Amino acid sequence: MAELELIEVQKKFKEVEAVGRVSLEVEEGEFFSLLGPSGCGKTTLLRLIAGFIQPTAGRILLQDKDIAGLPPEKRNMGMVFQNYALFPHMTCFDNIAFGLRMRKVKREEIKRRVAQSLEQVGLVGYENRYERELSGGEGQRIAIARVLVIEPRLLLLDEPLSALDKKLREEMKYWIKELQQSLGITTIYVTHDQSEAMAMSDRIAVMNVGRVDQIGTAREIYEWPESRFVSDFIGEANLLEGEVSGLDEAGVSVVVQGLPVRASHSGEELRAGQAVSVMVRPEHVLLGPQAAGLDANGYKGTVIHRTYQGTIVRYEIELVNQQRILVDSR
Repeated sequence: MAELELIEVQKKFKEVEAVGRVSLEVEEGEFFSLLGPSGCGKTTLLRLIAGFIQPTAGRILLQDKDIAGLPPEKRNMGMVFQNYALFPHMTCFDNIAFGLRMRKVKREEIKRRVAQSLEQVGLVGYENRYERELSGGEGQRIAIARVLVIEPRLLLLDEPLSALDKKLREEMKYWIKELQQSLGITTIYVTHDQSEAMAMSDRIAVMNVGRVDQIGTAREIYEWPESRFVSDFIGEANLLEGEVSGLDEAGVSVVVQGLPVRASHSGEELRAGQAVSVMVRPEHVLLGPQAAGLDANGYKGTVIHRTYQGTIVRYEIELVNQQRILVDSR
């Protein structure tokens, strides 16, 4: 049984469909990310799960029980917001204790659980500090502690690292993943940053205009994208437009602006003459002596641009048919 299941969930705001018939399952203890560009519906979907808004259609099941219609406080979920949403007039202790006090938890139990939460997030001794006395990373940890203290079944995080600088984001994403693994808490993470999603997630749902284009591991969506959008959005890709010229058990032959290209395919039925897109990742292209001896997909080209990027050198190359491709080489 899945921890959380969405069945044909839809959300409309008047005539605008923000989420369109989304179905997915999240397993117990899984780190599951909703990844997509701004406006794709991922935050709306998270708010539907949390109960802040109600679906226009569909069902939301928590441990096989329909929770549509239940208010947020009855769902046993904890949500960490993009802007932390800490109370500036309260100390860290009072911020973390707020949810427990709303639940009428006894004073001694509050002290014990707040201390435990501060230990979990590595901020023992911060009880009497205010938000203004915290760094960005510390503020985010207090926001997470405030959620963990109520012992939720699901941890929901909405773009929690977007306000941090690049170096701190890198540190925090690994810290959040380690914390999630140590607690074993089922986590749903919303982000537009593919590096975050790929580094942290057990599985990722790639969203586009209110729908899920693909669900899979980081490797599955990178190596075997199921749509043109996923190919283009995840990592970088050369997308070559052509027509199928032949099929056999080993793969498919495609003509791209006059050049023959051999490729594998995802298993869907193809026919001769059908228009297709061939995806080639920049790091999968070999240059010069590295490419010698290849019996297929070997072409001459001209270097148009060369850019040093630290760990790689990026080339823009124009092939003999005027097709331009990106190549990453070490």
